[in-house]
Amino acid sequence: MPSHQGPNLPYSVVAGVVATPAGWLLASAKLRGATFAPEEAMLFQTFREVLDVRPSFAIVVVNVPIGYLDGSTTEQRTCDRDAQVLLGDHAREVRDAPTRSLLFERAIGEDGTFVDVDFLYERYRDVAQEISPSNQRVVYEGNPALSFYQLNGNQSLLWSSDSEDGRNERQTVLELKIPGIRRVLESAVADVTQSELHNAAALLWTARRVYGHSATRLPSDGEWDSEGLRMELVM
Repeated sequence: MPSHQGPNLPYSVVAGVVATPAGWLLASAKLRGATFAPEEAMLFQTFREVLDVRPSFAIVVVNVPIGYLDGSTTEQRTCDRDAQVLLGDHAREVRDAPTRSLLFERAIGEDGTFVDVDFLYERYRDVAQEISPSNQRVVYEGNPALSFYQLNGNQSLLWSSDSEDGRNERQTVLELKIPGIRRVLESAVADVTQSELHNAAALLWTARRVYGHSATRLPSDGEWDSEGLRMELVM
């Protein structure tokens, strides 16, 4: 997959991005041949800021939906259902995407902005307002649980990410499988948890796999929404 950064750079840059209450947590790495060099994590307030980073990213994997079912359907996106089946006991770590109508029909406050109890809806809208089918050559939807499943030899981890055992397990898997990842994991980013750094690091690894054409897509047969956006998860 070619870089989107111009002809003069000797490397490409890929990123894993996590939606957090504080903003968008981004972990990136420079790629040159077999060399994979993670950088310190950063925090951005809007997804537009992520897309405007220079040099531009060749691949971004982010943990929010891209592509939505319409109307008031109670159906699941195929990618969400496939991911939940794959993860078994950890299925709850893959949330069903809302429908597009639900996403944009939330309560509106006096100042004209959306009012949400769940910060994720704000993040979902932030991405939805920036993404078009052409963006999907760069921006992909992932899920940290799927990334850890792949990193762990296509097996679910033993412990929940909410537990100390789970955090230790994820730290061990990341350090074992991704050279240099401690630079991400030891980043000093205000208002960001260790679990969120783990998730960004895992998605960064998936971004590398997408760049190298080795990522798995769920579902294997493409599905698109009414706006031409592909509904899939990569791992």
